[in-house]
Amino acid sequence: MTRGGDERDAGDERGGDLAALRGADDAVVYQPAEDSGLLAEAAVAEAHGRVLEVGTGSGWVAERITEERGLDVVGSDRNPHAARQARERGVEAVVADLLAPFRADAFDAVCFNPPYLPTDPDNEWGDWMEHALSGGESGRELIEPFLDDVGRVLAPDGVVLLLVSSLTGYDEVLDLVDEAGFAAEPVVEESFPFETLTVLALRRA
Repeated sequence: MTRGGDERDAGDERGGDLAALRGADDAVVYQPAEDSGLLAEAAVAEAHGRVLEVGTGSGWVAERITEERGLDVVGSDRNPHAARQARERGVEAVVADLLAPFRADAFDAVCFNPPYLPTDPDNEWGDWMEHALSGGESGRELIEPFLDDVGRVLAPDGVVLLLVSSLTGYDEVLDLVDEAGFAAEPVVEESFPFETLTVLALRRA
């Protein structure tokens, strides 16, 4: 299951999913889906050195990177329930708002599967799953501050792996990438009935 659909269908579908999920133990933490698999595939291929996964959720992607590449991975998430689940997987995980607590040049690779579902403010859910899914009205509400700050924590030869949904406006995201001083290269891409997901490798231009 992706976080997608067209904006209307995605919101309707996700709202139904959330209603069902609220009765489950994992309802407050985003669990692995197709977007997670694409980010993991890209990270296994491209990441090196010390790795940060922002918005780690259950820690599944970070765990994959550790197991398949043997790299040192830190996961961060603003949701304390997510940080706890990630630690239960053996991932070093901290509660953090994007990149705020991390020092300059700390990571050789930074991975991010951002909340990207465009959300009408009148239809916000007001819970942890909203934080995991909603990208605000544009779908880019967290992508913009992430790109503004990621260069600070990235080592000089580092790479950023950013998952982008067509729902957020692919060209608009590329403009933000360019403004942040990065060059973008698609690593993996997959199309679904209502959206296309792409993982971009960002390197300093």
